[in-house]
Amino acid sequence: MKGTSPRRFYIAQFWTRKSSKSFGAKSIKFRRSESTQSTVASDDSEAQLHSDTDSNSSHLGLTSLKLSRTTAKYIYTGWHQWQRNRNWLCLSAAVFVTTLILTLLSLLIYFNIHLRAQIPRNDIQRLITSWGKPGTPTEARPHYPTEFSRGIIPIPCHSHNDYERHVPLYDALQAGCISVEADIWLRDDDLLVGHTQNSLTGARTLQSLYLEPLLSILARQNAPEKASESSSGQTSFPFAANVSGIFETNTSISLTLLLDIKTDGQATLPVIERQLEPLRTKGWLTHTSDSTLIPGPITITGSGNTPFELIQMEKGNRDIFFDAPLAQFWGEDVDASSTNHTVFNPQNSLYASAPFSEIIGKPWHGVLRPAQVDLIRAHVQAAAAQGLKVRYWDTPAWPVKLREHVWDVLMKEGVGVLNVDDLEGVKSRKW
Repeated sequence: MKGTSPRRFYIAQFWTRKSSKSFGAKSIKFRRSESTQSTVASDDSEAQLHSDTDSNSSHLGLTSLKLSRTTAKYIYTGWHQWQRNRNWLCLSAAVFVTTLILTLLSLLIYFNIHLRAQIPRNDIQRLITSWGKPGTPTEARPHYPTEFSRGIIPIPCHSHNDYERHVPLYDALQAGCISVEADIWLRDDDLLVGHTQNSLTGARTLQSLYLEPLLSILARQNAPEKASESSSGQTSFPFAANVSGIFETNTSISLTLLLDIKTDGQATLPVIERQLEPLRTKGWLTHTSDSTLIPGPITITGSGNTPFELIQMEKGNRDIFFDAPLAQFWGEDVDASSTNHTVFNPQNSLYASAPFSEIIGKPWHGVLRPAQVDLIRAHVQAAAAQGLKVRYWDTPAWPVKLREHVWDVLMKEGVGVLNVDDLEGVKSRKW
């Protein structure tokens, strides 16, 4: 360095070195401080990281433990539930298989016994198995001649609106009813059966539902062999002309066919008389001859629009009888000096009928009052004095207890027939 003294040069160099050392020391110190802070921060971060990691690990561990316990609980519960279901399934299967085996064994035993019984081992069994079959000596006599009504006990009931039943006439006979009712309408010179005009069809006629079945039934009940037996004095018959009734248990009972005429009686009654000719020819109708009542297995009775004057005119040989009004036999309107109520007698009438609710009244709290019972008794006595049977229609049908109470009272007081809609209900009663 030109122009600079050695002394100044050394002084400048001294301060330069000192400054460098001082700066280096500070730099080193700063770097150490920075490194220390960085180390401390790093340690804190690492500690925090470890702390967070430990915390997360602890939380995850608890969660995993809870999940493991819950899973174990569900697995344990499901296992036991499956075990119980399996036990029930095994038990049900065992019961089903056992029942099936027993059923098959029972069927096998039954068919074995039944089939063995069908194999004839002697002449008697061969005769039984071939009874009534074509080509055998018993072909013409397979069944008992009067098997039609065997075991049926006749009861004094009247099948109200019988044509509405599933099988008209036959349902009533099966129940033991001794009287059936049919509403008839004159249409094109034929008699249709139905409650209203809308219910009329050409297939449901008086002949198809009642007259033809009655002819068939009585033909079976009165086999030709019976007539030959009667002529030899071996058999007695309750009706004239050696005729038996419909019911085998009591052949003397006559079945009443009550015809409720809905159309003009003057025009309808002659058609009825014409259609009754087959029964009349067979001698199966109750009729009068010279004022003498001759009972038959079928008694025809007219109701509704039946003209009494036409019935009364047939004095010589009457086979249609009248359903007389009960109100003319008893009541405040009946004049004791009048003979109108005495016109009806067994030669022209069978029933004395009236609506129960009008002539007797409604029961009080489900029971007939003593005055009502006395009135019923008076009706029965008044009709019986004229030789007629009392028939009440529109009797209580519900509740069942009330209906049966009324039935019991009427039967006890001696009415002719019960007007019935429920055949099963009346059949179950013990009269």
